[in-house]
Amino acid sequence: MKKIAFFAFKGEQMCFMHILLNALDLHEKGIEAKIIMEGEAVKLIKELEESNNKLYKKAKELNLFDCICKACSAKMGVLEYNEACGIPLNGDLQGHPAMYDYIKEGFEIITL
Repeated sequence: MKKIAFFAFKGEQMCFMHILLNALDLHEKGIEAKIIMEGEAVKLIKELEESNNKLYKKAKELNLFDCICKACSAKMGVLEYNEACGIPLNGDLQGHPAMYDYIKEGFEIITL
């Protein structure tokens, strides 16, 4: 079975909506999809939580969010908020989630 890991780097909500749409679509079609929040995208968690975004809520309920980058959360000033949001933080690669871990598990990496 195909597996896709979306690494979100951009902090633009409109761009991120496409990750949510595609991750949800793949999930509904039986393809394993994971979302990893990196770079400026880590700031989106607060925006999406507070705006009650339906796509975000659905993806979160389905556990499509694998993790949020710990180092980027600290750098962007949202570490405490992200720690409390219910999505795990990861910092295995000098503070960042390692793509290697996903590749090792058979995931194709898509970055946006």
